[in-house]
Amino acid sequence: MAEEAMFDFIHMEAVSYVFQGGEKISEDEAISKLEHMGFATGYRLVERLTRESGRYKDELDIMKYICKDLWVTVYKKQIDNLRTNHQGVYVLHDNRFRFLSHMAAGKQYLQYAPRYLAFTCGLVRGCLANLGVTCVVTAEVTQLPACKFQIQVQRG
Repeated sequence: MAEEAMFDFIHMEAVSYVFQGGEKISEDEAISKLEHMGFATGYRLVERLTRESGRYKDELDIMKYICKDLWVTVYKKQIDNLRTNHQGVYVLHDNRFRFLSHMAAGKQYLQYAPRYLAFTCGLVRGCLANLGVTCVVTAEVTQLPACKFQIQVQRG
């Protein structure tokens, strides 16, 4: 329980530091910084977590790993729903995303949600990059604290 609180506080401080730190940067640059921090973390984390496991047989197995094992390790719950069009687009639904649950329900804080999702977008992208899947990860929030992470696999 204590490590969960520490992770939440570190994440909130990282967001606060990037957005209100000493250097003046745009919203997009700040979000990009958080996404990069998440990418580096995810790349290293998945290396440790999958050290003992065998190779995944296909892309869908990798996505299932992200939704179950990785999400439980990082966020202490599984993804609520995984959808795919079987053409390289995956949508992960989290009905009570940990980093948004501290915000009031409703739409008044919706504009700040991307700040709290950027790290996780990078984390997922970093994990997938280390597992051999090149992709773009975006997040969408329509009602707090639920969110969707869309993964667009880059083929070619």
